Formats: sequence, C-alpha cells, structure tokens
Amino acid sequence: MIEPMKFISITGPKADIDRVVDKYLSKYEIQLENALSELRSVKDLRPFTETDPYKDMTARAQTLAAPLKERPSQAPEAVGDVSLEEALDTVARITSDLAAWEKEKKELEQQVTALEESRARISPFADLNYNLSAILHFKYIHFRFGRIPKEYFRKFTDYVYDTIDTVYYKCSEEGDYVWIVYFVPESLSKKIDAIYASMHFERYLIPDEYDGTPMEAGEALEQKINGMKEEISRLKDRQISCLEENRKAILAAESRLTRFSANFSVRKMAACTHHEDSTFYILCGWMAKSQAEAFREELCSDPDVFLIVEENHGNVLSKPPTKLKNPGLFRPFELFLRMYGLPSYEEFDPTVLIGLTYSFLFGFMFGDAGQGLCLLAGGFLLYRIKKLNLAAIISCCGFFSTIFGFLFGSVFGFENVIRPLWLRPTDAMTELPFIGKLNTVFVVAISIGMGIILLTMILNIVNSVREKNAEKLWFDTNGAAGLVFYGSAVASIVLFMTGNPVPGAAVAALMFGIPLVLMFFKEPLTACLEKKSRKAAPGGKAMFVIQGFFELFEVLLSYFSNTLSFVRVGAFAVSHAAMMEVVLMLAGAEAGSPNWLVVILGNLFVCAMEGLIVGIQVLRLEYYELFSRFYRGTGREFKPYGKAEA
Repeated sequence: MIEPMKFISITGPKADIDRVVDKYLSKYEIQLENALSELRSVKDLRPFTETDPYKDMTARAQTLAAPLKERPSQAPEAVGDVSLEEALDTVARITSDLAAWEKEKKELEQQVTALEESRARISPFADLNYNLSAILHFKYIHFRFGRIPKEYFRKFTDYVYDTIDTVYYKCSEEGDYVWIVYFVPESLSKKIDAIYASMHFERYLIPDEYDGTPMEAGEALEQKINGMKEEISRLKDRQISCLEENRKAILAAESRLTRFSANFSVRKMAACTHHEDSTFYILCGWMAKSQAEAFREELCSDPDVFLIVEENHGNVLSKPPTKLKNPGLFRPFELFLRMYGLPSYEEFDPTVLIGLTYSFLFGFMFGDAGQGLCLLAGGFLLYRIKKLNLAAIISCCGFFSTIFGFLFGSVFGFENVIRPLWLRPTDAMTELPFIGKLNTVFVVAISIGMGIILLTMILNIVNSVREKNAEKLWFDTNGAAGLVFYGSAVASIVLFMTGNPVPGAAVAALMFGIPLVLMFFKEPLTACLEKKSRKAAPGGKAMFVIQGFFELFEVLLSYFSNTLSFVRVGAFAVSHAAMMEVVLMLAGAEAGSPNWLVVILGNLFVCAMEGLIVGIQVLRLEYYELFSRFYRGTGREFKPYGKAEA
C-alpha cells in the first residue's frame, strides 16, 4: 500500500533555521521541495542566500576521520555529541599538528630522494679504491667517469689502448656496459677524449661532494638514508598515534560538522520573507500523514516554529512522492515493482498482488514438494544471512511449490511416494466440447489467466477513477468497455464448455457489439465527456474508419493471444513432471534400485535450470499480461531529509 502523505510548510525566524533543522528534520522524515517553486502565491519571497562558512572545516574533519573508519577500534565506544565550537577547535588543533609533521616528513623525503640519487651516481664505481675527493682535485691530469658498451670496450683494449697516452680503471659491468674511469694528461685531453668518444664512451659527471672511496661514500650515504627513513617512519607513527589518541573527539567532530553542513544545505530549498522588521525562513515538503500529526503535536510546545499542513493536494504544485508501506511478507516483492517503476501516489499499489500471483504461478509451474522445500529453506536461510530480497522471493515461491507438489503428488520427481491431492499433470485429461480431450492443467491455466485478466481490468478502472481519466475508465480496451466485452466472452466460453446454453444472438450482439462500438469511437466520446473540442482526424472520415477497424482487430487479437499466453503455466507444469521422469529413468528408478547420485544431481540440475526459467517466465507474465493492463509506474520515490539519510 502507499502511505498517505501531507504537504507541510514550516516557518520561523531566519536565525533559528539551524536549530529547527538539527532538532526536527533529523528526527522526522520529510522530503523537502523548493519553497520558491511551491509557494508562488506568497508575496515577497526571496531565495535563502548564504554560503557555508564551515565547508572547508567539514572537509578537513572528513579527511581526519577517513583512516579511523578504515581501522575500526578494538573496543569501539559510542561517539558523543559535541558543540560546533568544540568540533571546530578539535579539527583545527589536530590539523595543525598533522600539517607540521607532514611538512617535516616531506622535507626528509626530499632529502632521501636526493641522497639516493647521489648514491646511485657513484654505485657503478664502488670498486675504485681511491679517494674521490683527491681525484676530483687533480690539476695536471684530467679524469673522466663514464661507461662504454662492452663490444667497443673489447675493441678499445685490443686495438687502441696501447697506442694512446691514457690509463683507465675498470670499475664494474652492468648489462651491456662497462663502467670505467680514465685519466689523461691535460695537454692531450682533447685528442684522447675524441678517441674515447669514437668508442661510444658516455661521460658521467660526478659532483664534488663525497669523502673517501666510492664504497666508503656509498656506505656513509646509506647510513644517512636509513637514519632519515627511520625519522620518517617515526613521524608517520606519530601521526597515526595522534589520530588514535583523539579518535573519539575526531569522530564526534566529523559527525557534528557533517551534520551541520548537511543542515546548511537545506537553505537551497528554503525561501525568506519579510514581516514588519523581521525576516522569516520557509521550508516546505511532503511528510507521511502519521508523522505529520506527531510533528504538529511536538511543535505545539515550540513558540518559534509555525507549521501549516495543506489538506488539499490540489493546491500543491508538486505531485506527492510514493512511500511504500507493505507487510513484511510482501516487502521483498517491491524489488520487481521498482524494476518496472514505482506507482504514482494516486495509483493502486500492486505489491501484494504481484507477491500472491508470482508465488502462485511459480508454484503451479514448478510443483514438487521436495524441491519446493529446498527452495523454501534455502531462500529463507539466505535471506536471514544476506538480507537479499530475491532470496525471500525464492522462499515464498518454494512454499507454493511445496503446496502444488502435494497437489500433484510429486516429491523430488518420485510420483509413487505420496498420492496426489488433486491430479498428476501428465495424466489428467478433460473432455471439452468441440475441442475433445485436453490436458486438465492447460484448461486450469487458461482459466486462471482469464481470471487474472479480468482482475487487472477492474484494477485499471480503479486507477482510472483515481486519475480522473475518462478514456481509460470507459472506452479503453482494459476499461469498462473492455471488461464487458472480455467478461462476456469468458462467460460465453464457460457456459459452452460446461454444456450450458449460451446467450441468444440478440443478447450476444449487445454483449459484444456495444463495447466494440464504444472502443471504436473512444476519441470522440472522450472529447464529448470532457466537453472538449476534438480536432478532425488526419485523412478524414475514411482514414478514421480504417484506423479504427485495424485497432479493433488488434484488440481482439491481443485478447486472444494474451489469454493463450497463460498456456505456458500449464506447459511448464507438464514439462517439469516430464523432465523429472527422464531423470528417474536415467537413474534406473524403474528397476527398483535407482542410482542416488544421478537422482541428486538430476534434481539439482532441474531445480536450478527450470527454476531460473520459470522465474523469468512468471516475471514476463507479471509485466506483460498484468502490469501492462492497469499499471502506470510513473511515481517518484519518497526521499526524505534527515533520519532516512543518516
């Protein structure tokens, strides 16, 4: 069912809006509407223009609280409420401390990066057992640090090295390169450098910042790097400790500031108005009728807040939102309703209908007491553990499958364990006039379908009355004309099949002719009822007649096809029994000693595969044969501020 809604307006001194929002709107469920749009008849309305001065502090508080929420406390405590001033002070103090440590940490990280780069520059020359500082200060001998490809290094040592005045020292090998240091007299440096360059020597500049040999310098740098990393680690631990020590205060501040920021955003939906020397805010929106009454009673003791409840929805511009309130047993079936679209406020809520028809049809098509009990128990346990609505639906379907299993006398496919309380789907036949013998479950399935179609037509009439839609009420294929026509057809078929006399030709002409005429002329008749001028049909009268003829033909065809669509209900009941017969035959049940492994695996396969197919087919029947006749699904969901958003 759809919970009745009331449109309310709240007003009070402008400076009191935060208190009201914090005290009342966080307690009651209200869907706020834009006051400027809703209250156009109120004079001198202006938007509530204020910027949130605490937006930055709220963001900081959320940043501080994020790692704490990722690491739950071993002994969680209830987060207390704090004042706005205390929350601001907590966030400012802790943010300042963390920022100072973060700045120090980044400076150390930059130093570590620089030292690691410095260590990487001399690491290829670690085997050079000579003081780097001394080499870097030679006056008459030039030195060059660098690398040379191995291929050219071999050519250099075999053919060139002995012919020039230079000395090199091989330091290390890395991949395809050899790292060397070569020395050359100052007077020959240009010539020797050119020869080395022809051997693809890549020079590597070493800054004058090292003490001792490259190995000693590298070890000294390693010690500095490790010391700085330890200091960085200590700063990180200090930051984490600070957050943990102030966990309760941070979470309380974050909660308070987040709530205040959310409350502040209410101003976007509010409006302001002047009265004498005072300025007042106005908030408006939708509340459930029960909550609106409780809200009104509570505000009687608050002199600074005034509440107006609009009883007539026709005076409100926005349409009431939809808030579903169904019994717990049927609430999971709202899943299918939301997939199709929520009902509008004036519509009939079909949640209970879809819960009953879906479970009933599923049970009819999947009648097996054993498999039904498995679906019932499995769905119930899964719902209790995971709270999945689909699991609850499966459990309800399993309940009806169990009932039909007893009616069909089937337990895990065995039909000799219990006697059927009604019939066996594969054996029961019915003799019908003109048709002959027909499987009884097909007859029952079509009868159920005709009853459901008639019910949906009645629901369409109810919805049309609520919407004040004359065309859908009187002349639609699912309205009063359609109900009379289809109801007459159903009554005639039932009378004929049961051997009773059918209505005479004159009565039949009235029963079928008048509804068809009304459906044919539905547009001009609707315009006449609503006292509106009707535009001439495009193409003239001839086109109107042709179009009406084909529309009537489509209507008659849809009545026939929609009714036959329910044959699948009986077909699946028969096919389920047939599939289980195949499983038992493969297991050798006819010989008296079945292979129980095959029986178990066969039941699992049939339960999974056919259960999925039947579930989809029943949902198709719900959407295309039921919903398409009466359901609009044009509602908007009730989205309250406050408690529901918390």
